Amino acid sequence: MKHWEAHPEYVEGCFGCKGLTLVLSTGDANSNKTMPTKKWDSELAAYKSAREQGIQPAGTSMKKVQEAIQASETLGRPYDAGKMPKPVHINKKSAEVMKELGV
Repeated sequence: MKHWEAHPEYVEGCFGCKGLTLVLSTGDANSNKTMPTKKWDSELAAYKSAREQGIQPAGTSMKKVQEAIQASETLGRPYDAGKMPKPVHINKKSAEVMKELGV
């Protein structure tokens, strides 16, 4: 902070002024924000497999794909996240009602 005593306002070309404006972050190196390639590929492969079966999950994450597959098994037909209730709400009783309604 001694630098600001020399000149309190930003001076173009001053290395000290430029250094004081830098913001450091971990960026892409932050492992909490990035997904390993192996996990990414396995999730996309599971999503692709579900889509090939006619299932439309609510997302590409493994959890969403597995929920959609389980809902499809309960319904006895492919699940479609765009037209049907959330998979957590689908059980045998709700599947029967959906069949009666034609949903």
